[in-house]
Amino acid sequence: MELESKVAVVTGAGRGIGAGIATVLAKHGADLVLTDRETSGAEETAELIRKTGRKVVVLQHDVTSWESTRSIAEASIAAFGKVDILVTNAGVSKSVPFAELTAEEWDRVNDVNAKGVFLSCRAFVPHMIERKYGKIVNISSMVGKEAIPFFAHYCASKFAVIGLTESMAKELAPHNINVNAVCPGVVRTPLWDPLLEQLSENKKISREEAWEEFVGGIPFKRPQTPEDIGEAVAFLASDRARNITASAANVSGGQMIW
Repeated sequence: MELESKVAVVTGAGRGIGAGIATVLAKHGADLVLTDRETSGAEETAELIRKTGRKVVVLQHDVTSWESTRSIAEASIAAFGKVDILVTNAGVSKSVPFAELTAEEWDRVNDVNAKGVFLSCRAFVPHMIERKYGKIVNISSMVGKEAIPFFAHYCASKFAVIGLTESMAKELAPHNINVNAVCPGVVRTPLWDPLLEQLSENKKISREEAWEEFVGGIPFKRPQTPEDIGEAVAFLASDRARNITASAANVSGGQMIW
């Protein structure tokens, strides 16, 4: 229970990796604020967490909006009196050939994945500076280090998350705030659907065969789970990681090695 008495905010917590992160943080003792654009999934996650005895608040949140994000910060602090941990997980993706990529689609993905991380951090950092304590974990991706075809806008957004993480970490270290990123590898969430569809169409194979092809590229020959990502986040959010900042930790089964 190394996170007992800590309060964590997780964005995009309604399903997939966000839900996995939230349940693991609760397992380690944290109370939670779960945010999502649609709250039904976050409410389901919250009910599971409440059964463990942890306190949970669910808030509707548009991460692309400063007003929405600022109100989330205010409501979180009002609910618990403090926020110790911020996990910026909300993200979107779509497979688009670069020659067909529109400015609108570029903005949609980067507004959520990059601007959304910036706004969330911007809303909570003044509170953390005032308290001289904070743990921020931004969710990037292994394609935030090595890009893949058909996802130029998504890759750009995840590279941006790592750059933002590194800059914030150096600037906020004097305030006792750790800022790190986690880079998931192959996790079977809805974000993978467009990539599986693209590969299955290109190679004339089924989606399950496409999935097995992705998994076959992992040294461990197994995919990662949302809970795997959650355990990495929990470690970086703990005081065991007090001397780790500006890192971009891979959780990819050895597929990404730098």
